[in-house]
Amino acid sequence: MPEAIENQDLERSTQREDAAPPQWATAALALADGTVFYGIGAGATGTAVGELCFNTAMTGHQEILADPSYAAQIVCFTFPHVGNTGANAEDEEAASAAAKQAAVGMVSRARLTPPANWRAEQSFEEWLAARGIVAITGVDTRAITRRIRDTGMPMAAVQHARAGALDLNAVKAAAAAAPAMEGAELAGQVTRAAIEPWAQAGWDWPQGYVAGPDDGPLVAVLDYGVKANILRRLVSAGARVTVLPATASAADVLALAPDGVVVSNGPGDPAATGAYALDALRGVIDAGVPVLGICLGHQMLALAVGAKTVKMAQGHHGANHPVKNHETGQVEIVSMNHGFAVDRDSLPDGAIETHVSLFDGTNCGFKLTDKPVFAVQHHPEASPGPQDSFNVFDNFVSGLKAG
Repeated sequence: MPEAIENQDLERSTQREDAAPPQWATAALALADGTVFYGIGAGATGTAVGELCFNTAMTGHQEILADPSYAAQIVCFTFPHVGNTGANAEDEEAASAAAKQAAVGMVSRARLTPPANWRAEQSFEEWLAARGIVAITGVDTRAITRRIRDTGMPMAAVQHARAGALDLNAVKAAAAAAPAMEGAELAGQVTRAAIEPWAQAGWDWPQGYVAGPDDGPLVAVLDYGVKANILRRLVSAGARVTVLPATASAADVLALAPDGVVVSNGPGDPAATGAYALDALRGVIDAGVPVLGICLGHQMLALAVGAKTVKMAQGHHGANHPVKNHETGQVEIVSMNHGFAVDRDSLPDGAIETHVSLFDGTNCGFKLTDKPVFAVQHHPEASPGPQDSFNVFDNFVSGLKAG
């Protein structure tokens, strides 16, 4: 993008509804209502369609875009500079081949920065292209963020044509025709195909990832799009881990004789995934096995015990969210990524709210009084984000060892 254009009022230069693309544009972001933002493309070429959300994290952009919970979403980063840490294989968050179907698009204010980090193995531009993520840069991300805050997360399409031959009609039509996230069952697209062990613990400089224990309690993880760092934190806390597909039945889980079960994060509408998964969760709960739910897993467990979930207008996406822990009285700064929430007023008798968002008062955790079931909406594994909630894994595994 020419410097004169890059430095002018971007809201004027990029937000257009009917104007033809400017000559310098090699990418376009179209919203479902017909609004189009122009910029410079990066990453993969072609067109990607998904729900447009914004994320406020200042670091960890590779981990965010590699998080399977972002499947079928386009992520607009509010932090203007993206790419200076580059990308590397160690920061991969997909825990299976299928889970690499994560974010489909990316939006940033500035052009991608060349890598300047000792851990970088490739540029962010190269990583985006290899991952198949279509990106647009040089866009007024403040205008997009304000729009999402005012009107909610729209369906959108982002197109990148290296030669600048944008098909404006096609990208606008793709955005207008995109199916809403409500009712979308996406966990089945990012889960693994078979039961598999996981032995890798957390990253520890200078060794890197280390091996886990051979004699810890066995934790069965239901994979709805599980992040690799959730599995690593369980192993680091002293557990042996076996991961099952999202379609696993209660009998499949209980056949492993696990000491505990984790219901993982993942994408899409929890009610849609619940259509085939809730019977399995209820079977595990009824068996009395200790259960921990994270993000989508928190919502799924809430549905399994009779609560409801609701679609959020703008969702929670970032690494700086304050959550009040009612049990300890502490405020934890956590990483979040969700567009649905548990309706706190629908929690049944016997379910106690344990965590609440200090941004908007939404439910961020609950436990059952008559069963060993506990769930949190935030991502205690961070990656990226603060490590305030690592104790969720330590407490869960410690309880299994003691029990």
